[in-house]
Amino acid sequence: MMLCVVVCMIVGYLFGCFQTGYFVGRINKIDIRDYGSGNSGTTNTLRTLGKTAAIVTFLGDALKGLIAVNLARYVIIPAFGVKSQAVLWLLTGFAVVLGHNFPFFLKFKGGKGIATTGGVIFAFHWQLGLLCGLVFLVVTALTKYVSLGSICMVLIIPFILYFSEPNNWPLIFVGCIFTAMAIWRHRANIERLLHGTENKLGQKVKR
Repeated sequence: MMLCVVVCMIVGYLFGCFQTGYFVGRINKIDIRDYGSGNSGTTNTLRTLGKTAAIVTFLGDALKGLIAVNLARYVIIPAFGVKSQAVLWLLTGFAVVLGHNFPFFLKFKGGKGIATTGGVIFAFHWQLGLLCGLVFLVVTALTKYVSLGSICMVLIIPFILYFSEPNNWPLIFVGCIFTAMAIWRHRANIERLLHGTENKLGQKVKR
């Protein structure tokens, strides 16, 4: 069991280290982390390189979460003979987010993990993934703050996991770790939101 957990998390972390935004930036002859918010996520890519680059970044970051969780779910865990356990799927997904946020080959400077988290939750339970996506879209559309939409999305994760599997406390605990990680990664955004200085959707970054 423990070896299975270790393998799932290593695989998840390595998947997470694939920095879509960084590679999209390199194709455009820049290091995306040198601009805007300094991370390699979808929002910074949108502000720096535009919609097409942002869409590619979002899809890449979401897909790595979705693929890694399904790989653990249908290949790695069965190979170890472990009965299918939802908490192992989510732990794999958390490792993907860790790899995205702290990629070893980029000196642990990555993104904030929101698109990747969305892909993980969608792989875990597609209806819950759609609900998270809906919350993100509605809040972002109403406020024009991507960061606020992201924060609201991750805040509901422990609750939707509770209503999905109310007696699975290890699963809910992992969901709380997802939320805590995302909130911590958005601490600067939260401070700017409180002071009214946060950038709104559509604002560009000078290159």
